[in-house]
Amino acid sequence: MSDAMPETPAGVIAYLTVKDGAAAVDFYQRAFGATLQYTAMADDGKRYLHARLLVNGGTLMLSDDFPEYAGGTSQAPDPAHPRGIVLHMQVANCDTTFNTAVAAGATARMPPADMFWGDRYAQLVDPFGHVWSLAHALK
Repeated sequence: MSDAMPETPAGVIAYLTVKDGAAAVDFYQRAFGATLQYTAMADDGKRYLHARLLVNGGTLMLSDDFPEYAGGTSQAPDPAHPRGIVLHMQVANCDTTFNTAVAAGATARMPPADMFWGDRYAQLVDPFGHVWSLAHALK
């Protein structure tokens, strides 16, 4: 990991708010093979102001929840009630990625299945309340 923030690529990049940034980075590394590229810590030295990861060839950014800057309201989703967004990844093997993520702490939402549109597809919820879908093309 570099101390200098790498250039931000173009395109849409998911920026997640989580209740435990260090645990989230660890989970994404174990579940999806993420590589941590950059971090900036809050003054308390415990929370991420910003973390940038490379996940499955794409950029994912996150920060810890800072309710003190949002009128005392948490901005992180509740894992029991995920919000209306799904992060999707085309992967080499849906079943393998799904099983690795579940072993790392994700909750199965939809186990891998062959879909009518030609993909093997699954969904899971990470420990921080974010929904992920996984797919690979059927041959």
